[in-house]
Amino acid sequence: MKSNKSYSFLSRLVIIFFGLVLCAWLGWIWWNNSISPVDPANTIPVVFTVHSGDGVKIIASNLAAQNIIRSPTGFYLLVKILGIERQLQAGEFRLSPSMNAKDVAVELTHGMLDQWVTTLEGWRDEEMATTLAKDLDIPEEEILKYSKEGYMFPDTYLIPKDATAAAIAQIFLDNFDKKITPQMRADATKSGLTLDKIMVLASIVEREGRTAQDRPVIAGIILKRLKADWPLEVDATLQYALGYQAADKTWWKKSLTDDDKKINSPFNTYLNTGLPPAPICNPGLESINAAIYPKDSDYWYYIHDQSGDVHYAKTIDEHNANIAKYLQ
Repeated sequence: MKSNKSYSFLSRLVIIFFGLVLCAWLGWIWWNNSISPVDPANTIPVVFTVHSGDGVKIIASNLAAQNIIRSPTGFYLLVKILGIERQLQAGEFRLSPSMNAKDVAVELTHGMLDQWVTTLEGWRDEEMATTLAKDLDIPEEEILKYSKEGYMFPDTYLIPKDATAAAIAQIFLDNFDKKITPQMRADATKSGLTLDKIMVLASIVEREGRTAQDRPVIAGIILKRLKADWPLEVDATLQYALGYQAADKTWWKKSLTDDDKKINSPFNTYLNTGLPPAPICNPGLESINAAIYPKDSDYWYYIHDQSGDVHYAKTIDEHNANIAKYLQ
């Protein structure tokens, strides 16, 4: 009788043991499945937003709804195990279905989404600062403290939302250093100008040249006048000197007068010979190349008509004829 009871007790122990093993095995399978990537091959980023006050359960539910994690429960438990519940941040994050739950959780502690910003060729620092201030919520005056006219390379950038004005300026300046190759730097000196002077020339070419065909020709004309010690007589340098035009809401005055050509400024290339003391805008790569690799021609003069087309002249008589024909 006792042996039968002992056998029955042992049988129950075996059943319980294997039941526990089975539960552990099934739990392990569930756990691995819960925290594994939804789709390891899908690296397309998804913008995910954590709102202020969202708890782990809400975040987990929203992640699952956007197909970024497999299991809200698994994610919730993982955050608890990692002890990072209080480190989760509010904000926007770039996540993908190829990330496992742990990577997603860790990303939510520090991976706030960067901000795409675009600045255009020919913008002066003030125009660039206005755009950056709007997109990144940083005061314009802070950005202008660290910017360097001519070297804030126009491009599309991914800027960390928590970046300082100094860090943002450095991103632009580092990009400039990458774009201007060692060969370009070496070739720039062949014209007899330093790289800084080349950048002044490039900034003028950016504002004066409208097409890839015109920019090298205009660069060549300016260099000829420079070497001949002629006044450059460039309208864009006057526009820079005149500054912001409140009536037109632009930094570049549209119609220059004879009085404008008499203003006392080192940027007035009608009164002063030589290049201005600094760049007048931030030029793009095409204008920088035009300044480094100008095109020789017989022209000494050029004007833009009302449509922006360029008309060249070899002599002052031809130039005056173009003025009469296209501007009067």
